[in-house]
Amino acid sequence: MPLTQDKLKHLEELCRLVRYFIIESTSRAGSGHPSSSLSAVELMVCLFFEGFLRYDPDRPGHPNNDRVIFSKGHASPLLYSLYAAAGRVSENELLAMRSFQSPLEGHPTPAFAYTEAATGSLGQGLSIGLGMALNGRYLDRLPYTTYVLLGDSEMSEGSQWEAIQIAAYYRLDNLVAVLDVNRLGQRGQTMYGHDLEAYRRRLEAFGWEVLMVDGHSLPDIAAAYAEAGQIADRPAAILARTIKGKGVANIEDQNGWHGKALKGQDYRAALDGLGRVDTSLQGSISLPQDLEPAARQTNRPLSPPVFSEAVSTREAYGKSLSALFAKRPDLVALDGEVSNSTHAAEVKEHFPERFFEMFVAEQNMAGAALGLGLRGKTPFVSTFAAFFTRTFDQLRMGQYSGGNLKCVGSHAGVSIGQDGSSQMGLEDLAMFRSLFGSVVLYPCDGPSTARLVEEAAGHDGLVYIRTSRGKTPVIYGPEEPFPIGGCKVLCRSEADLFTVCASGITVHEALKAAQTLEKEGLKVRVVDLYSVKPLDRQTLLRAGHETGGLIVVEDHYPEGGIGEAVASTLSATSIPVYSLAVTRLPRSGKPEELLDFEGISQRAIVDKVRELSEN
Repeated sequence: MPLTQDKLKHLEELCRLVRYFIIESTSRAGSGHPSSSLSAVELMVCLFFEGFLRYDPDRPGHPNNDRVIFSKGHASPLLYSLYAAAGRVSENELLAMRSFQSPLEGHPTPAFAYTEAATGSLGQGLSIGLGMALNGRYLDRLPYTTYVLLGDSEMSEGSQWEAIQIAAYYRLDNLVAVLDVNRLGQRGQTMYGHDLEAYRRRLEAFGWEVLMVDGHSLPDIAAAYAEAGQIADRPAAILARTIKGKGVANIEDQNGWHGKALKGQDYRAALDGLGRVDTSLQGSISLPQDLEPAARQTNRPLSPPVFSEAVSTREAYGKSLSALFAKRPDLVALDGEVSNSTHAAEVKEHFPERFFEMFVAEQNMAGAALGLGLRGKTPFVSTFAAFFTRTFDQLRMGQYSGGNLKCVGSHAGVSIGQDGSSQMGLEDLAMFRSLFGSVVLYPCDGPSTARLVEEAAGHDGLVYIRTSRGKTPVIYGPEEPFPIGGCKVLCRSEADLFTVCASGITVHEALKAAQTLEKEGLKVRVVDLYSVKPLDRQTLLRAGHETGGLIVVEDHYPEGGIGEAVASTLSATSIPVYSLAVTRLPRSGKPEELLDFEGISQRAIVDKVRELSEN
């Protein structure tokens, strides 16, 4: 229905109020991005206050709420000003934006109650929105819509196009991208400037429905939102030609104003140009329906796997996760087109409705998993350990959203063998260890994998599980507990000369080395550091005090690996820590050849103990 004159006037007054809030808040802060916020005012005011957005501000977590993600997170002054115009943020709170105690941070974080996800690193919001849309369409089956405000600069990010193609593949007609094409980036014109046709051709080629509008015409914008709501079986993109700095004459469409607050005469001129602003004006957001999410059912119960013979930990992961899916209907799985190798295909076979193929697009996979997690699901995300390095920025940002992701990296280390260096995860432990609040787990056999998958599923936060390609012997019983932060002392005596600390594949090398050394009359303690982060400091301290030092052996580069983690944990002590790690450029070969080549095999451990015992 076209806008009536009364509605149009009301929206225009709200736009003026929102612009006033943007200018006041950024000028008071002395920093921020007013010009990038001003360009999208009409786009967002129309969405929020013309009845298109269905959202209960009293219940931000309500499952029926539409979702709005500011992928162009630097436009946070606009986000905060919208809620000020809705009467949810006071003017005093708004004017404290960017101060230390304020939840209104420089880029949106969940400290602000109405933030869906932390944004600001460009090119990620659409993936997160895609995950939320997947949840609405395929899991909760609720009629909410996810809106994502995009900037034209971030359309150069490859992660955007990963998300764009997957959204079309899954026919997400509950996902609407709003592209603010204001022409100017941080240092000048964007790749396509105001050429909306360039964006239209690309989006349509990927299978999106595209609507082109004047981004400052409220009637045009309202018509586009109405039409987007009627599109079936494909996502919609509203391409809006806008002017950066719109509403402030001396900065409109002017380069050099990105990320700069208005000051002095510029500030006063901006307020004068707005004219009379009614600060008592308030916009109203429409409430959503109150529907129950679809009942979460399991296809059929699966008995927990029994591992009595040698099995790869990647295979044990797939079987263990499938069994857990039968008990935990909140679990979902995503994989990067390698599920036959990661063994996430086990989930796909038994619970296809909760498995999402993300194809070879790992950045989008991580973002989509975050979106699912923020809608109450517990996502397990799998690919080769090496390929998770592509997702580091998504994971880094996820920690600021409170993401509940479980990442599982297979084919770790040189022990994968003949596939060669491109497939070997050798940096993954360092990467995941560096993330705030993360947990890093590294099982060595089938039973430990099963227990650690359960531990990961029950932990609130980011967990990384590292799995191996080759089969390994079973050394634990099916009921052995594996709490996060623990370790296992596998052999111990009062005569131990040194303690060999190992994880995953090297646990078995350490046990074989201990047997060889014992025949020579040299005893060593062997500890399975299955919890790489957090480490069991007390057990390491005890072992360090009772033996001549710790020898850490790992199938990973030394930088940021387990050896450095142990050394850091014991840095305030005099306990010596020796590191055996991957220090030579790896190549193709048999697993045992590569373990020898890198000096992390049983032979290398034996040689190191002999060397140290002779000194």
